[in-house]
Amino acid sequence: MKKVGIIMGSDSDLPVVEKAVDTLKMLGVPFEVHIFSAHRTPVEARDFSLNARKNGFGAIIAAAGKAAHLAGAIAANTTLPVIGIPIKSSTLDGLDALLSTVQMPGGIPVATVAIDGAQNAALLAAQIIAVEDSTLGEKLDEQRKSAMEAVLEKNKAVEERYNK
Repeated sequence: MKKVGIIMGSDSDLPVVEKAVDTLKMLGVPFEVHIFSAHRTPVEARDFSLNARKNGFGAIIAAAGKAAHLAGAIAANTTLPVIGIPIKSSTLDGLDALLSTVQMPGGIPVATVAIDGAQNAALLAAQIIAVEDSTLGEKLDEQRKSAMEAVLEKNKAVEERYNK
């Protein structure tokens, strides 16, 4: 199975990124986690991106706040799918990071999830890898079914309480 690379611009992004880590662990998807900054460690971010495919990665998640150029810097150096997580910071509640991540020039795509949307980033990365891994596809189907059942249980409780 291909790995997912999880890159964050700073260790302050870790509380959000851990949701992606937990999701990938739950699905049994191998991953690596690194801190590379588009601005403070551009050479290391570039080297990771350039070598990601030959190092066994199938998708890369890039999480950053504020200027949030990390996902674009990663995507500029690989043709692997890159999923950006804009991180909420004290500046503009993450809107700055969202716009920086989603507004990529033509030819350098970055899939972007919601602000602090690490769980969806991990699920999207797993879905990408599952295109060629039916076992992972089945795990994703089960995860989706479990989520549906949880909502239906909550619905049942609400109906019993209010629809008498």
